[in-house]
Amino acid sequence: MNPYTLAVNLRNFLYDKGYLKSYKLPIPVISVGNLSLGGSGKTSLVVYIAKHLQRETHVCVLSRGYKRRSKDTVVVSYRGERLCSWEEAGDEPFMMASLLEKASVVVDQDRYRGGLFAAKELGANLIILDDGFQHRRLKRDLDLLLLKREDLHDRPLPFGKLREPLGSIKRASALILSYQDLKEWDYQNPYGIPTFKMFRENWRVVDQKGNTVDTKGKSFVAFSGLANNEQFFLTLKKMGIRLEKTLSFPDHYHYRNFTLQKDKEYITTLKDFVKLKENSNVYYLHFDLKVEGLIEFIRGAYRLHQG
Repeated sequence: MNPYTLAVNLRNFLYDKGYLKSYKLPIPVISVGNLSLGGSGKTSLVVYIAKHLQRETHVCVLSRGYKRRSKDTVVVSYRGERLCSWEEAGDEPFMMASLLEKASVVVDQDRYRGGLFAAKELGANLIILDDGFQHRRLKRDLDLLLLKREDLHDRPLPFGKLREPLGSIKRASALILSYQDLKEWDYQNPYGIPTFKMFRENWRVVDQKGNTVDTKGKSFVAFSGLANNEQFFLTLKKMGIRLEKTLSFPDHYHYRNFTLQKDKEYITTLKDFVKLKENSNVYYLHFDLKVEGLIEFIRGAYRLHQG
């Protein structure tokens, strides 16, 4: 067997049997994660859930803050008010904070410590754990697992892109089948786990003030720093947006030496947009998410926990 798979299976076994300890927070935890490397829509799903639940309770999104410059516990935002820079927060937590009007966002490499801080110091009533499926040190009340169609035919690292074998699906409370808008697909899981489909819709190009822009007659330089930049460029082309040029950067790129030409118009992702200074000639691609039945499923589980 693949040595990586052996190590992952052993770690999961030790957690399952209690030899490795998991720690429980005094408030409910909803984990959103996936099985594979690369983009699967985790961040979008976290925002989607938080946007719905922030209306009824104090939600705190808890993230590691990948590639941030800070250390330990950092409050990115408190009930919608941003309190630090994207460099201190990490690009994805900062982006989430910019989209959530009433929720808080905290980053900490020790998710249990960060969760305790959110509960005791910020008064959070519910934690949404970003990218949490493999983070078993923190107990969760719901484990939401995103699957891409490619995951079903992939292999664990280093021969494939799976962070865990496909059989780890059985730990999930619910499965979310992502990228249905690219090609609708289904999966009849052998464990009887509730399954939902995730669609991205209402695609639009947005300016720095949040206004939708008419792209007819315009030509853009497209750039991004994602795990899969080609998918972003392909989406733009499918929308009929004319691209003069495409620029690919590594995931979580900092853009410190990136120079914009004043006579060009640029288009990027929101994750990249939040890292740039305000420029009237830079736009970002935005969309809405639809996952029918998922919020009702979460609310039902949350009430059961509370009751």
